[in-house]
Amino acid sequence: MKEVVLNSNIIVTGSLILLTLIVIVSLFRVLREYERGVIFFLGRFQQIKGPGLIVVIPFIQQMVRVDLRTVVMDVPSQDVISRDNVSVRVSAVIYFRVIDSQKAIINVENFLQATSQLAQTTLRSVLGQHELDEMLANREMLNVDIQGILDNRTDSWGIKVSNVEIKHVDLNETMIRAIARQAEAERTRRAKVIHASGELESSAKLVEAAAKLAIEPNAILLRYLQTLTEIASEKNSTILFPMPTELLQGVFKSAKQGKDSRNSEHG
Repeated sequence: MKEVVLNSNIIVTGSLILLTLIVIVSLFRVLREYERGVIFFLGRFQQIKGPGLIVVIPFIQQMVRVDLRTVVMDVPSQDVISRDNVSVRVSAVIYFRVIDSQKAIINVENFLQATSQLAQTTLRSVLGQHELDEMLANREMLNVDIQGILDNRTDSWGIKVSNVEIKHVDLNETMIRAIARQAEAERTRRAKVIHASGELESSAKLVEAAAKLAIEPNAILLRYLQTLTEIASEKNSTILFPMPTELLQGVFKSAKQGKDSRNSEHG
């Protein structure tokens, strides 16, 4: 009988010691440099502890860990109808972190899910106010607008949204072909404008050259002879080239002036 009582006492003592050790071990928690512990005392907020070794009294105090590192969250693709009634699918990524652990735990049930849902609705709302060309060409401006709205709305949750990046703007095949046709038409328009500008500049130069040639008739003859020389060097076949009477008159006139000057010198 004594042995049974002794064994019972040993079991009870061992159990008490083990329970005491468990309670002592559970008193201590270790929080990393990027973690904070939100402490509740009998259900009421008490304080924020960490980092390092902290003491949490079991059954009386409860601790909720909060990670203070920047979270990179993908925003699922959203169906957006632009202001010019074009349907696109847009995906994005947001960067945010907790700056107030108390607000992040007390003011919102799940700050990660809440931020994700808010980002999706804000993305659809902001992009729906812009046309397709703005979505494709002004992403930086749209990123800033979305980031500002998210940061303002999540401030009461103790969250700082540092950056928003639109990753993809996906179009259906019909819109891709339409944009390709539009780009081709724009390139054709620019080519015609450049060609017309060149023709205008060329015509102005021709008018200027004609005015200068009209002042000196012999210059026309020189230009005519130069053209004949260029044709002769490029072609081996016989070429019949008409001789304008104006040039012949210019030649005869020049020859007569030369003859008259020589006669005057001899006389």
